[in-house]
Amino acid sequence: MLQILEHTALVRAEWNRLVAQSETGTWFQSPEAYDFFAAQPHLFKPFVWAVADNQDLLSVCVGYVTRESNSLKQFFTRRAIIIGGPAIVQDCTVEALALLMQHVKEQLSREAIYLETRNFRDFSPWAKAFEQAGWTYWPHYNFHIDCTSKDTIWANLSETRCRQIRKALKNGVTIDAQPTEQDIIDWYRILREIYRTRVKTPLFPLNFFLSFYRQGIGRYLIVKYEGRVIGGIMCPIQEEQCIYEWFVCGLDSDYKECYPSVMATYAAMEYGVNNELPLFDVMGAGVPDIPYGVRDFKAEFGGRLVEYGRYRFIAKPSLFRLGVWVVRMLKGRSLNL
Repeated sequence: MLQILEHTALVRAEWNRLVAQSETGTWFQSPEAYDFFAAQPHLFKPFVWAVADNQDLLSVCVGYVTRESNSLKQFFTRRAIIIGGPAIVQDCTVEALALLMQHVKEQLSREAIYLETRNFRDFSPWAKAFEQAGWTYWPHYNFHIDCTSKDTIWANLSETRCRQIRKALKNGVTIDAQPTEQDIIDWYRILREIYRTRVKTPLFPLNFFLSFYRQGIGRYLIVKYEGRVIGGIMCPIQEEQCIYEWFVCGLDSDYKECYPSVMATYAAMEYGVNNELPLFDVMGAGVPDIPYGVRDFKAEFGGRLVEYGRYRFIAKPSLFRLGVWVVRMLKGRSLNL
């Protein structure tokens, strides 16, 4: 008999096992990720529900509803995000997954303007379940980079990236895999300025990034030149499976011969090889048919372009359309949703 399980009914060992064995499982669906979100109640209201058949877990869905300190901003921006999409076992039925996604939708529709899964794996075998539960598919690109060996990495890199990496190393650029808290603060300042001047979307506060560092749930790889932080990358890690690019930045204009953003991305790939993490997931590359400079940048690292898309349920269409318009005005360009 199918049943929905709340957080208190989930056995962490079984939850971890499902995520590790699932073809759609990611770090973002793990108990560790849920704990990370729950530890920051000022930013997130985390949620997790699972569907089981006679206590056998079939799928787990972890995510969060965003929170803002400003009540007016919260009203207009609240959204429920399921990074990576739900973790699903191979023999999960369409009926079971549809039941879970229907439950997620019903529980969150009052709290969020829209709900969205940001898929990192292929969910096409379960497309019917999402459709039955009222979720709509939106195309979205991503890159998966093979990190099974250093030879594989270098064979797939573009000639430009190979040249830039060699030049940066020759010029004395280093990667610090054991950074200090001050290094993270310096890196965050670079990231914050890029979001303010170029990305032009909200960025989590410093405490979000320090919490990730202090909890030791992933890895910061910091790019340095002559002892100064000039870039870096924040990477959640799914043991024996995947390293993720969550946030990355670099002082590319100030250190043109050091290529800090290139070196930050390469550092994650090299870390994957050295730590038996065969896949590097860049966590998104924009919408098909819409020009996107970030996608062009990522393409030169030799990854496989995939289109696993997103599933979205818009609970409040008028507010959603207003939000899209506001963000488009702020950016002054087409919006990559």
